This record gives sequence, structure tokens and C-alpha cells, in this order.
Amino acid sequence: MKVNFFVEDMLFFKYIGCATLARMLAGKLAENADLDLAWNAHGYDYDVVHYHTFGPLALANKKYSRGVKVLTAHSTPRLNNGNLAFSDTVNRLYPGIYRGFDHIITISGPNDQEVREMAPDVPVTLIPNGVNRDRFRPEPEKRAAFRREHGIGDEEMVVLTVAQQTPRKGIYDFIALSKEHPDIKFVWVGGFPYGSFSKDYRRIEEEKKGCGKNVIFTGFVRDITAAYCSADLFFMPSFAEGLPMVILESMATGVPVLARRIPEFVENFEGAALFFDDLEEAGAVVEDETVIRRHAALSRPFTDRFDIGRVADLHVNLYKELIP
Repeated sequence: MKVNFFVEDMLFFKYIGCATLARMLAGKLAENADLDLAWNAHGYDYDVVHYHTFGPLALANKKYSRGVKVLTAHSTPRLNNGNLAFSDTVNRLYPGIYRGFDHIITISGPNDQEVREMAPDVPVTLIPNGVNRDRFRPEPEKRAAFRREHGIGDEEMVVLTVAQQTPRKGIYDFIALSKEHPDIKFVWVGGFPYGSFSKDYRRIEEEKKGCGKNVIFTGFVRDITAAYCSADLFFMPSFAEGLPMVILESMATGVPVLARRIPEFVENFEGAALFFDDLEEAGAVVEDETVIRRHAALSRPFTDRFDIGRVADLHVNLYKELIP
């Protein structure tokens, strides 16, 4: 079975979630002896072309590819709101684009519902994102190295967020919580992949200038696994998501997660993650070492169900079903 993964991963797109997830999934699928897997190939004789982005290059490829055309719905209009400065304009393009695929893979319940409403005539299969548990795991040496690099003491508590710096990702709540807990280090990994086209770009840059010495914005880091290893608590204040890899990656590293109580988080992480509705509730968790330690013990075992091997097998089964 010949499968072509098509991902527009040039320039800043290589750092966004859909590209990193596609690379991880492709790496696992390449181990399958039944697959002849290609990456961004320009041939037309593939049984399945699996798209993870739908920019101009992907849509051009889609016109001449003969195989079954599958799209994973990493991006939807709901996720652009509060992320892009011109989201209303971009969102109008989605229904027409989505309806042009043969099959769509969704990644969570809310994501699945949104896609079905937007493209009601396109068949849909829900397959969650996965995590490479061999790569993302506790490593004391990396914990120590990341802390040394960023001037963080061995005994200091670190609250970590990995995300784009946008309102949808909850950066204003991150900053507010850091001001309420000046004795705790707050680290935000990630920047503005869309540059000045990111929502509230200038306002966020101004807000960052008012942060205390307990806040570190690292921007892009070469080894994201070291950032996770450095953390005592992962904080995910996002207002809307598909199924974020960062929560899976932090849990696989053995880091407890405190996430906003939104349907996509509760649906997927109930029983392992901690949830908050407001900053007061989040602050109580941040200060509760007993609760944090208890959930740290739950994190890595919980991710077994999202292991990338299991998720890759679900993709292979779907490909087989879709080939005429």
C-alpha cells in the first residue's frame, strides 16, 4: 500500500502542532512493512494521500493525485478565533476546502462535531493524536540541564506552558497567575509562528514587559523534551483545542497537568488531569504540593492509551478500509 504524507512544513509551519504530529506519526508508520510511505512526494500514483495541512501546495497536489484523499482536521475555524488576527476571513474558506476531501480524520469529540457540521457529506473517522512515549519520558539529566540554562534553581517550583503566544492559548491568564504567585517560576515555551498576524501581537508583547522576574519566555527551544523534564506542573489555560500534543507530551514525561475545564480536555483527560474554571481555582492547585504529587504519579501511565504505536495502527486500518 503506497501512502503519501503531505505536510506544508516549510518556514514557520514546521513549528506548529500539525507538522510535528505528522512527523511523529510518519516515523511510526514507516516501521510498518505493509506501507510504502512517502513524504511530500509529487507523484500521482499513491493509494492514499494523507494531508495534514491544506495550504496552496497541498491543494495543488490534491488536484492531480489519484489516490484516496484524507485530511486530518488539525485546524478548524473554532481554533482560529483568538489565534489569528484575520480569522473571520480565513474561516470562510474552510467549508469549501473540507468538502473537497474523500475522508476526514477528527481528533476529539468537539473537533468531530465541528467537522461534521461543516462538511456533512464527507465521511469522518475519529482517531486521537498520539505521543511517542519513548521520546517523552522523565530524564533527570535533562531536567537539571534546562534549569541551569535558564537560571532556575534545583529546588524552585516550575509551572510550564508550551504553546503559541495568543489569547486562545490563555496567555493573559498565564501572566495573571504568575503575578499572583511570585515565589513560583512560570516558563512559557513558544512564540508567534504567525508573527504580527497573530492575534493581539502588540498587546501581548506589552503585557510581557510587565511580568515579574519569576517569568521566563524562552521562545523556540531546540529540545522540547528537556523543557517538559524541567517542570513540576504543566499549565494549559487554552480556551479551545482539538487534542493538544503538549498535554500528552507532558503527561508522558510524568508531569501533572492543570488544564482549563473545557469539553475537549475533560473528555480526553478526565481521571488524570486537574481542571480549573477560574484563576482562583488554578492558584489553589499551584500551591497544593500534595495534589500535584498525586497527579504526577497518574500522568505517564495514563498516556499508554495514546501511545503512537496504537494510533498508527488505527491509521493503517483506516487506510485499508478506504482503498477500493
